Amino acid sequence: MHDDLNRLGLIDDEEIVLDEAALSLALLDQPDVDLEPYDRTLDAITAGLERIGEHLEEAGDQAAALQTVLAGEFGFIGDDETYDDPANADLIRVIDRRRGLPISLSILYVAAARRVGWRAEILDFPGHVLVLVGADVAPVIIDPFIGGTRVDAERLAALATAFASDNGPVTHVSAMPNRAILIRLLQNQASRAEQAGQGRRALTLYERMTIVAPEYAHAWWQRARLELVDGDVAKARASLGTILEITRDPELRQQVTDTLNALAAA
Repeated sequence: MHDDLNRLGLIDDEEIVLDEAALSLALLDQPDVDLEPYDRTLDAITAGLERIGEHLEEAGDQAAALQTVLAGEFGFIGDDETYDDPANADLIRVIDRRRGLPISLSILYVAAARRVGWRAEILDFPGHVLVLVGADVAPVIIDPFIGGTRVDAERLAALATAFASDNGPVTHVSAMPNRAILIRLLQNQASRAEQAGQGRRALTLYERMTIVAPEYAHAWWQRARLELVDGDVAKARASLGTILEITRDPELRQQVTDTLNALAAA
């Protein structure tokens, strides 16, 4: 299992198979779970798409097929009743419960589309994630959290307005690399763990992030912060030193340098 984690940090981004990677991450917390039934579920989703839409070429038709199979046949939907339940960011539990967060459900949709040769990406829409289906010509956006429903311009504008009211205007929406998607999944778990007062659990998750995405400075910063909370100054220094090696951001470098100087003076 830990070999799988290390491998995720070493392979090229395009080599990451999202649903398999997310299951591997979930398995770290449930080492006795047999993944074979979950692999069979993923195969059955693929077979369902092949049965009704293998040769579909239009993005709208592909999006409709994804909705029919994942939401209709398999019942995957967003958990708006117990949204902050940690199970919603654990792909093993998501498959068990057929409920999840936007990011975990989007992983299932995008991975399924890619398995049958369709182009699909997860869009990092502020405060939310959506799925883009199709190539550059006439792509379609869908929302796995609400059952794969197609997202029109009005819905996008509403999401942008809701985010902008608290955070300023939305200026950019982009497709997320595979590694960033896994980090988003782990970040959801880490933030919920810390909110629940589970600092050690959050630290474990940030450690996983630094293995999956060793160039991601934010995870190293959060890891160092929690290592200091845990009283492990040596590890915190090492994490902070790693940040200086991987980032050129002057503000972050100054913040790290100030923290290291404070630790040396303590």
